[in-house]
Amino acid sequence: MLAYLRSPPDLEIRDDARGDRDAFVVIITGTLLLYLFHYWGRPDYFVRSGLIDWVSSSFGGTLGEHPGVGGYLYWGFSSLLLRTLVPAGVIVWLIGDSPRRWGYRIRGTLRHFPVYGLMYLVMLPILVWVSSFESFSEYYPFYDRAAEGGAAFWLYEIGYAFQFVGVEAFFRGFLNFGLARRFGLLGIPLMTVPYTMIHFGKPAPEAFAAIIAGLALGYLALKSKSFVPGIFLHVGVAITMDVLVLWRIGALGNVL
Repeated sequence: MLAYLRSPPDLEIRDDARGDRDAFVVIITGTLLLYLFHYWGRPDYFVRSGLIDWVSSSFGGTLGEHPGVGGYLYWGFSSLLLRTLVPAGVIVWLIGDSPRRWGYRIRGTLRHFPVYGLMYLVMLPILVWVSSFESFSEYYPFYDRAAEGGAAFWLYEIGYAFQFVGVEAFFRGFLNFGLARRFGLLGIPLMTVPYTMIHFGKPAPEAFAAIIAGLALGYLALKSKSFVPGIFLHVGVAITMDVLVLWRIGALGNVL
């Protein structure tokens, strides 16, 4: 394991005019996408825009009874669009490269999963510990009716999981690979700055942990040439936190 981590990723660095242009495109389009997602891609926009009222009046079943869960499905869809598909389009049509070279790949990544599995096992006792903090138990799960369980809880978790596909594609894929192609390993801390900032407003220990996670996941993505394993780790950690909080408040039986 130590030998795996010590060997640096195989990077193709461009320090010419083309490299400068590509880095400029990544930084500017990345900033614009962060702006768009913050104001129009999150669950609070689903409420402000009146979409929640439309869902309530237009759908029966779980969505009709729990229209708030639609905000988290909207969040997941927005993340897939603005953080995954649009960056892939930028790579293809503005930069003129293959998304596979920017971490959009599954083939060949299976051998890297044990490292991510070990990271999850290291995180697990920490998650058990911090789930007892009031700042975490009051913050998670995001959906305020998740403790009721049922289909609404699982729809929320589906939207939550899709949101992390976008997180990893955007930060560990688009920004990470795009900046590393120009700045080498320095691109990892550059990517970690905006990644940490999207955690502002969350419990302080989690925002601090985002610095460590950004650096570690950025390195591993370059090492494995893919952001896909990071999706599984991120989703696993997030759902584990929700489950632990529900367990601590005695609501886990409603979910299982």
